[in-house]
Amino acid sequence: MRHLFKSFVTLAALSSLTISSVLMTNGKAFAENEKGTNANYVGVGLAAGVTEGGQTNDAPNLGGNLTGRLKLGNTPLSARGNVLWSDKTSAIIPELSVDVPIANRTNAFLTGGYSFVETDGKATPLGNRDSVVVGAGVESEVGKNFLLYTNAKVGLRAYQNSPASAVSINAGIGYSF
Repeated sequence: MRHLFKSFVTLAALSSLTISSVLMTNGKAFAENEKGTNANYVGVGLAAGVTEGGQTNDAPNLGGNLTGRLKLGNTPLSARGNVLWSDKTSAIIPELSVDVPIANRTNAFLTGGYSFVETDGKATPLGNRDSVVVGAGVESEVGKNFLLYTNAKVGLRAYQNSPASAVSINAGIGYSF
């Protein structure tokens, strides 16, 4: 388990470095003074559950994610929706985020929401039961209508018969509209 966790942390770090390098090389193609992004988007990518609750049906697993963002007017808030799935079931996660511009066409964000597991007891990348979810991530436009995103989510007490929290690391590519 420890080796698997280290692998996923390494993957997350490499994803961050990849996004940073893309920003550095493509920064000249974007407007020089535009800090942050207001892009509304839908994206798809990988979801990696990196924790377990100590019971059956809650082992770490690899799945996918479908993510969307809708900027809420001129506020620093966004409505977000996520679906994290495994080969067993999926978790549907509506969230509200606070977005912080950190670089050219790049935001960091903090999220809060709730995970609704379609079939309680079946493993998703974010546990196997409904739970409160908090998270943090980064999104960055890398070309016209495209952006990369990565985030980590923590499902609080997200395993049946266990007080353990679940952690999922997600990354993907989005299409802005």
